[in-house]
Amino acid sequence: MDETDVVIVGAGPTGLMLANCLAKLGVAAVIVDGKSGPTRESRALVLQARTMEIYDQLGVVDQVLAEAEQASSIVPGFEKRKFGKINLEQLATGITPYPHLYVLEQSKNERILVDTLHHAGREVLWNHSVTSITSDSDKVRVVAGDVTIVARYCVGADGSSSEVRRLLGIPFEGATNEHTFYVADATGVKGLVLDAINLRFGETDFLLTFPMDSIDHQRVLGVVRNSDGSEVSEESARATLDRAFAVTYDRSAWFSTYRVHHRVAQRFRTARVFLAGDAAHVHSPVGAQGMNTGLQDAHNLACKIADVIFGRAPDEYLDRYEAERRPAAKRLVSTTDTMFGVITSDKLGPRLVRRFLLPLAAPLAASLVPRIVASSRIFEYISQIRIHYWMTADAKRAARGRRGKVVGRRLPWNGDNFDSLRNMEWQLHIYGPIDPAVVEHFGTELAVPVSVFTDIRNRRLQSGWAYLVRPDGFVAASAAAGAGELRAGLPAGLQRF
Repeated sequence: MDETDVVIVGAGPTGLMLANCLAKLGVAAVIVDGKSGPTRESRALVLQARTMEIYDQLGVVDQVLAEAEQASSIVPGFEKRKFGKINLEQLATGITPYPHLYVLEQSKNERILVDTLHHAGREVLWNHSVTSITSDSDKVRVVAGDVTIVARYCVGADGSSSEVRRLLGIPFEGATNEHTFYVADATGVKGLVLDAINLRFGETDFLLTFPMDSIDHQRVLGVVRNSDGSEVSEESARATLDRAFAVTYDRSAWFSTYRVHHRVAQRFRTARVFLAGDAAHVHSPVGAQGMNTGLQDAHNLACKIADVIFGRAPDEYLDRYEAERRPAAKRLVSTTDTMFGVITSDKLGPRLVRRFLLPLAAPLAASLVPRIVASSRIFEYISQIRIHYWMTADAKRAARGRRGKVVGRRLPWNGDNFDSLRNMEWQLHIYGPIDPAVVEHFGTELAVPVSVFTDIRNRRLQSGWAYLVRPDGFVAASAAAGAGELRAGLPAGLQRF
């Protein structure tokens, strides 16, 4: 029998991210998986800017950058026509140090995370499938293979067919799209802008591609309309690509089909057990959000668990995980469900949109989006930087539903203020010229590290203001330097200091 603080079930990207974050935060954890080793297939592919910022906190972003293919533009189109490029780096100016989409397949993400965990002195217990989970008021017991693990908390990160979710009896609410999605890792591709993300629509078809590790190696995704449930072959998918979009390829290293599900678990927490990643939510791959959402679940939860384990917050603080991440998952599922419906629905409305509106919208988007002042928000939504959390259970009522520009969001990037986030600890940032006595006062009053940034480059940060930043990089509270509102943003344990 092993005893630890946290047992993680599932060593995919979400579970491995959680294990690595807990290791960096000094929390004891055991991670188990029924597979014999990391995933070998490419599967999920794209890393968004917010995920790259988390990899930076973890200390592996340079390795990810060295292995990833950068996609700096999106090429919209309709059927066989292409309509210029939307430059992502232009949209992301001043928002993040990672202004692209980063194409790095799931198997490579897992290998990097497994190696990082190994360097931290921790290993995955492979070939250990979970068969039982029981809990009482202060412990949870997990039976995995021939091992029983006793922990304070358990996290199910074991995918869309989660055994943890099944054992807990948590409903997985949602629906399954009637059409079949196909995906191919293809080489010798012709008919695309090969160094960009291609997004093309048709009256009855859809195409999305991502550049992989060589100029003619592309991830190709699309829809085949087979509402009768018949099997979709690679030959039929290739015929659809050629007919609808004039896209061909020589061969594929991997081809797969699946039905798209849009589902969210009814609960993300039951007593001492949590769900994260695909165990908690699944949705269409449109938008390349899935793996990123799971990695951010893990990052959010790890920081909260550490605060509880080390006495900085009570157990109830962990309820904030579901309060923050489940609404984010529901919004994402709703958005991708709507987008996927417009793309695939056989109803008259969506068909008219595809037939008449999209041919006009695609070229307009390519020419106008980079010129719109608010276009940076598009990148923020795509990259998951614009996510907002209510920092306390009462925050939404107190703010009358008005979301702040800074509080509740990931700290705005100032060009020089992310280095301190690598410590993954509560900290205070003060911007603009400030009296050293005020800095000393805050450091003593809040008992957290204080950083001062005199050069303000991000217009969302106010001179003379202080911002309380959580270990996950989100701003918990703000106040004019010298005011006392910051303490309310601290967990109960930290408020004692």
